[in-house]
Amino acid sequence: MPDHLPENAPVEIDRALLKVRNLSMHFPVFQGLLRRQVGEVKAVDDVSFDTYRGETLGLVGESGCGKSTTGRAILKLYKPTAGQVLLDNVDITQTDGEQLRALRTDMQMIFQDPQACLNPRMTVGSIIAEPLDEHAGMRRQQKRNRVRELLDSVGMNPDFENRYPHEFSGGQRQRIGIARALALEPKFIVCDEPIAALDVSIQAQVVNLLEDLQRQHNLTYLFISHDLSMVRHIADRIAVMYLGKLVELAPRRTLYSMPKHPYTKALLSAVPEPNPETEAARERIILQGDVPSPANPPSGCNFSTRCPIAEARCRSETPEWRQLDSGHFVACHMV
Repeated sequence: MPDHLPENAPVEIDRALLKVRNLSMHFPVFQGLLRRQVGEVKAVDDVSFDTYRGETLGLVGESGCGKSTTGRAILKLYKPTAGQVLLDNVDITQTDGEQLRALRTDMQMIFQDPQACLNPRMTVGSIIAEPLDEHAGMRRQQKRNRVRELLDSVGMNPDFENRYPHEFSGGQRQRIGIARALALEPKFIVCDEPIAALDVSIQAQVVNLLEDLQRQHNLTYLFISHDLSMVRHIADRIAVMYLGKLVELAPRRTLYSMPKHPYTKALLSAVPEPNPETEAARERIILQGDVPSPANPPSGCNFSTRCPIAEARCRSETPEWRQLDSGHFVACHMV
């Protein structure tokens, strides 16, 4: 290898803004009067993926599979049990105190329930200005101008800055949450089911707003959802999660046209088709049994207890996370 690059040599740009490597988030289970630890809930278990600059990576799965915990562990709202989270090649898991506080400007979160995440005692202007107070050190008039600019950017009247959250609808409150997340001009935003608590008529408006803001500010999203139809609309690539583990990750078109993992196939079979003829001929895959407890996951493959094609090997050996084609990853012995 040469000691230095020749003049005018092309420099390879790292496409991945976020790199997650072997991320685990286990919560201890205590019991008895002495509160001894008797086990642990494996909410996230050995998860690895990349998120590229300017893209939207969808993270889907059933309720309780660990999607939201993954998002919070990535932002270190929970301290991960193990693994690495690299944002622009800085390991978030190894930072703390002032160093972590400085990184907060580059990563933000949009929460699921807009009513619960907005302080009812604060005005909209104060809520949006809170990150600016903590990190930007702006003067009063600068801060007010920035708040009004952010309200305008999310499609709200800047004169609403002196109103309180209870005066707004659910969709408007979510727009306020989005404005707050944008205040520090972050690179990466975790969208934790941002439309789940909204009326169906409002959901498309909020998703379209997120797409517009992504184009304007070159944002990178991790979009967490259980709505496969909506994820198909907004995501560039999609990762499927089951009981704390990723089972498949692929570009959107590949995942919907050629799913490989039996769990992905079952999920997609439940998505209704708008064409009545196609819907009538479509075959549903009905999974048997219940989702096991993350406090006591099955040995081998987590999906083996409900998988229609499982064999003896699946119940004893954990499948390897491997790449099939370009950008298509799966964890299944039978693929």
